[in-house]
Amino acid sequence: MESRLAIDARASGLMTLLCLIWGLQQVALKAFGGDISPLLQIGLRSGIAAALVALLMRWQREGFGWRQWRPGLLAAALFATEYLLVGQALRCTSASHTVVFLYTAPIFAALGLHLRLPAERLSRLQWAGVAMAFGGVALAFLGPGAAARGGTDASLAGDAMALGGGACWGATTVTIRLSSLSSSAPTTTLLWQLLGAFVLLVPASWLLGEFSIRPSAQAWLALGFQALVVSFASFLAWFWLLRNYLASRLGIFSFMTPIFGVIFGALLLHEPLSRRFLAGAALMFAGILVVSLHRMLGGIGARLARG
Repeated sequence: MESRLAIDARASGLMTLLCLIWGLQQVALKAFGGDISPLLQIGLRSGIAAALVALLMRWQREGFGWRQWRPGLLAAALFATEYLLVGQALRCTSASHTVVFLYTAPIFAALGLHLRLPAERLSRLQWAGVAMAFGGVALAFLGPGAAARGGTDASLAGDAMALGGGACWGATTVTIRLSSLSSSAPTTTLLWQLLGAFVLLVPASWLLGEFSIRPSAQAWLALGFQALVVSFASFLAWFWLLRNYLASRLGIFSFMTPIFGVIFGALLLHEPLSRRFLAGAALMFAGILVVSLHRMLGGIGARLARG
């Protein structure tokens, strides 16, 4: 029997707030990049949040889960790679483009699960959604004349890195789903990922020449927002929602995140939005919705067919 609750006003309000925060994070990383590089922000925020999660786990007397070190290390490496690509993407392309291409992750996760789990085989409707999503990607930056219409070679490379970040996010989802991490406490899985990002990204920022902080109120404000609000509070709130409400319903709300990201990028960073990019993004997310909500859409189609 399903013990989780249907979405109510409290869950709707909290999910909307979380999507606002997640949509703002890429914009904030880029906005304060002059004071502290995006890659170093991500590495340091992960270390601070990891310490806070570890303290919370100790207070709740939760075990860390050292026996799950193999999937834990793989999830940590994929998470760190995702944000390495995000940090580099933000140096080359807009925050709006970064958040949109990053949120192709559900498509990559669906393809990975299709290959590994018989119960997750894609239906014809879902394959149509996959085709729509990748058609949107092509329209946004791979089509003829894309560089001339919307950006330089560097911006296209940034878009490609953000898309690679989405692929790593999807691979992380598949890794967790197919391993013992799927039955672990959410704090355990989060801690593995945060530790991986801290251990790998702080040295990476030094190797890439991005290990610099210009002490200022803006730098500490940016780091505090990323560590306390994004990496700690918002993820714990998300896990609390997953424990208490229907995950399929919560997932629908998450599609607001890239929309907020595009809006914040345009309003706060004055980023230009070409018609081609907006059309591609719309097609991309239509495809993701079809893949994610195929059962609901199939049921609606069947009822309409019956008249």
